[in-house]
Amino acid sequence: MNEPVIVVHGGAGDIPDSRDQPKFNGILAAIRKAHTVYKNTSSITDACQAAVECMEDDEAFNAGRGSVLNLKGEIEMEALIMEGKDMKAGSVTGVKNIAHPIALARKVMENTPHVFLMGSSANEFASKMGFETVSDDYLMTIHAKTALNNFLKSGGQPVTTEIGQGVGTVGAIGMDTNGHMVSCTSTGGITGKMAGRVGDTPVPGAGGYCDNNIGTISTTGHGDSIMRYCLAQKIMNRMENGEVPEIAAQKGCDSMSARVGGSAGAIVISKKGEVGIGFSSSKMAWAFLKDGIIHYGIKKGQYLTVAL
Repeated sequence: MNEPVIVVHGGAGDIPDSRDQPKFNGILAAIRKAHTVYKNTSSITDACQAAVECMEDDEAFNAGRGSVLNLKGEIEMEALIMEGKDMKAGSVTGVKNIAHPIALARKVMENTPHVFLMGSSANEFASKMGFETVSDDYLMTIHAKTALNNFLKSGGQPVTTEIGQGVGTVGAIGMDTNGHMVSCTSTGGITGKMAGRVGDTPVPGAGGYCDNNIGTISTTGHGDSIMRYCLAQKIMNRMENGEVPEIAAQKGCDSMSARVGGSAGAIVISKKGEVGIGFSSSKMAWAFLKDGIIHYGIKKGQYLTVAL
């Protein structure tokens, strides 16, 4: 391969049509940012982290700024990064008042002997690592507040993959020209979740997975269903057994929905550099870069292209 393979997603679920364009703008910006960073650093980890940080800064998505609110009206964020050479991973959950949870997850991977840090301890570690705190006002958007109010009025349960305003979990996966892979995923969870709830995103094998010998994956959708089904690992097993990424991703999501309910989406790269996009939800924002062309879409069967 002469070029890296980079794929991003911006959340799966019942996304209102009015939110399609903000999603497109965000995923295209993320892909372009990743490409620029890779050109400057030759690091697929730096590139995919940059793509996720770009989306964490964009209130069209449910990660970083724009994260949804729990039942107490708070933002608790989580993220996972995993690399495929040694299968090292870093995860955080219940994190508050930082702009880029994915950057903190990477610090856990690279600066501790652990995989997973939670809550106030993760925030303490962030302070030690020199992370600046950001205010609740910066992170909380009017969309997130409206969604929580609507949720409380309806007396609903936190089971939908996307809040009414159409934000969503973000992810970026990549493979460099030497076959080294990375997976990055970040989210604010689901509207109306109980305080302290942990979703699939920070859990290796559920929210993401990476192994240079097989492939790399980032998932999105109804986190509790994804976690119960170990969706990323199930898709990885399908690829290990010879399924191409496109089929492995789609069958994995469909099988999860049939077995435990809820809908999901996944982006996948195989060790051969093949890309797979699959989702059992009505929509999932996705984009990937190949030969200087960005391929992207959000609806079933939609396939758009634009020059880098």
